Amino acid sequence: MLIPVILSGGSGTRLWPLSREAYPKQFLTLSGKQSLFQTTLDRLRGLPDCGPCLLVCNEQHRFLAAEQLRLSGVADATILLEPVGRNTAPATACAAFSVLNRDPDALLLVLPADHFIQDVAALHRAMAIGRVVAERGHLVTFGIVPTRPETGFGYIQRGHPLRDWPGSETDEPQPTPFSVQAFVEKPDAQTAEIYTESGDYYWNSGIFLFRADRFLQALQRLAPAIWSACLQAVAQARPAFDFVFLEAAAFASSPNDSIDYSVMEKTTDAVVIPLQAGWNDMGSWSALWEEGEQDEAGNVLTGDLLLQDVSHSLIHSESRLVAAIGLDHHIIIETADAVLVAHKSQVQDVKRLVSRLREMDREEVITHRTVYRPWGAYECIDRAQRFQVKRILVNPGARLSLQLHHHRAEHWIVVKGTARVTKGEDVLLLAEDESIYIPLGTRHRLENPGRIPLELIEVQSGSYLGEDDIVRFEDHYGRVE
Repeated sequence: MLIPVILSGGSGTRLWPLSREAYPKQFLTLSGKQSLFQTTLDRLRGLPDCGPCLLVCNEQHRFLAAEQLRLSGVADATILLEPVGRNTAPATACAAFSVLNRDPDALLLVLPADHFIQDVAALHRAMAIGRVVAERGHLVTFGIVPTRPETGFGYIQRGHPLRDWPGSETDEPQPTPFSVQAFVEKPDAQTAEIYTESGDYYWNSGIFLFRADRFLQALQRLAPAIWSACLQAVAQARPAFDFVFLEAAAFASSPNDSIDYSVMEKTTDAVVIPLQAGWNDMGSWSALWEEGEQDEAGNVLTGDLLLQDVSHSLIHSESRLVAAIGLDHHIIIETADAVLVAHKSQVQDVKRLVSRLREMDREEVITHRTVYRPWGAYECIDRAQRFQVKRILVNPGARLSLQLHHHRAEHWIVVKGTARVTKGEDVLLLAEDESIYIPLGTRHRLENPGRIPLELIEVQSGSYLGEDDIVRFEDHYGRVE
C-alpha cells in the first residue's frame, strides 16, 4: 500500500512577515481559498491503493494541522509530533518505523506540505512510474524539469536511463527514470544557465517515493545515528488524544540532516524521474509573485491599496491602506505588527533578516498580533507596563483550560455571544455587555456554550503579563503535563 507522508516541520522564514514560527506558511492561505497544506492533501485524491496519510509536524503546530485536516475532510490521518526540528531525514525515518509496524511492504510517498503543483494529473503519472521503480527496491526522487536558470534551488544531475526499464505500456508519453549522477548545491547564475541548457539537470523537488524498509536499510548503513535515534523515538512514542508524541530525548539526539545529505547522495540506488507539472516550492516572495494573478502592469495585489506608476510588484496589505509610487519589481508585505519592503532580486535575504530579528529576541518572529489556539484565537490590542488588552474569540462549544495566574488579574467584557465562566467554585453565564473580574490567583475557566463565536475583551493587569504565567489544572486539549 502507498502511504503518503506529509512533512510539515518548516517555519517558512523567507515568507516573513506573513509566515511566523507559530503560524508557518504551509497553513496560510496565500492564494485561492485553501492553504498550501490543504492543497497538498487534495492532490492525493485519486491515487490508486493509497492508504491513510501520515503527517509529521512540530508539536506547537498540532492543533493547526488537526483543524486543517478536519476542514479537508481527512479523518483517518496519523499525526506524528516532533519535539524539535531535525530536518527531513529523521522525520521520514520516524514515519517509516511507524508504518512498518503495520505494513512491512509499505511504500512511502514523501511530500513537503508547502509546495504548489499546477498539473496534478502529470504528478500522478510520474508517481505511477515511481511506484513501479520503488517496488523494485530503488529510492526514487522527482526532478523538476527547469524552466529557467535558477540560483535558489538545488539541482539533480541525471545519469543513464534505468536499465531493463520496460517503458510505457500506454500510448501516452511517460517520463523515463534515470540513475542519479549527483546532487548539486544551489549554483551561481552562470552555472545555473549551463545546467538548464544541458538538459541533464533537474531542480530538486524534495519529493520522494520508496519502500519503507529499503529507506531504513539505507539509513542504517549510511546514517546510523539517525536510524538509532528515530528507532528509539518511535518505540517510546506516547499516543495522546489524536496525536503521537515522539519520545523527546531520543528524537532530539538525532543529527539534523536531510534525506538528500544522509541517504540520496551516498546510495547507488537513487533514481530520478523527470516531472513537468507546474511546480513551485513557494519558498520566497518572488515565487508567490510568479504564481499569483497579475494585473495588466504585472502586479499581484491584495488588500487596501493605492498605487501610482507601480509595475511587476507584489503588494499585500492586511490591516491598513498601503500607498506606493514609482516602484518596479518590489515586494511590500504589510501585517498588523510588521512591514517588509524589498526588491524582488533580494527576497532570498529575508531569511537573514529574520535571523537578525531572532537575535534581537523580537516577538514578531514567533507570532502575529492574532495568535491561534485550539479553542479559537486572541489578538493583542494594546499593551504597556502592567496592563494588556486582548480581543478573544472562542469557537462554539470550545473551552479554555481550568487555570490560574500568579502575577495577573483579568477583567472580561462579553461583546458577542454567551460565556460560561468558572470562577473559583462558582459557575455563571454572562450575556452581551456583561462583565466579570478574575482576581490574581483564582482558578477560572472560560467556555462558549452557544452556537455562534464568543467574542470578549480581556483587560489584564499585574506585574507580569507573559503567556507562560499559566498553571493548568484541566485541559480539553491535553496541554496539562
